[in-house]
Amino acid sequence: MGRVEVLQLLVSAVHRFEGRPGDGVPPLPGTELVTTARVRAGLGIVGDRYFGRPAHRDASVTVMAAERFPPGPDAAADLRLTRRNVLLRGVDIDAWVGATVSLDCGSGPVVLAVRGAARPCAWMDTTLGPGARRALRDGGGVRCRPLTDGTLTVGPAEFTVVEPAPAKD
Repeated sequence: MGRVEVLQLLVSAVHRFEGRPGDGVPPLPGTELVTTARVRAGLGIVGDRYFGRPAHRDASVTVMAAERFPPGPDAAADLRLTRRNVLLRGVDIDAWVGATVSLDCGSGPVVLAVRGAARPCAWMDTTLGPGARRALRDGGGVRCRPLTDGTLTVGPAEFTVVEPAPAKD
């Protein structure tokens, strides 16, 4: 496919958004944004809250396109606000549900099975601004199962479609 840019990586050891969105956004530690993340096949991102959790094996890595962030004064492209792991610029990742893709940040490809959409929740209206949940309905990112071990790094990367999604009848 071509060159993309990894803008942010988020590795969060704990679930941040609990309770009701009306209660407000809890403090978001800057230490969750990292420059490098290790990925393990079938397990997820080392140190992340979903790493090795059986219920999340097909959704342990979430990827979002920066171009999908809703415009507005309150909407900043910050993964801490969306709870996604990888923020890309240069590819509409939401278009690749059902496909197998790779992301090579220079140390070898990380192969991901794009399993499904990462649906936006009510928290999006609180963290990104009113109307964000609706704006992200078909572009809130994707949930992936990592098929290979590897390292993701902030910066330029090569995005490749390894296997397209099966044709729909």
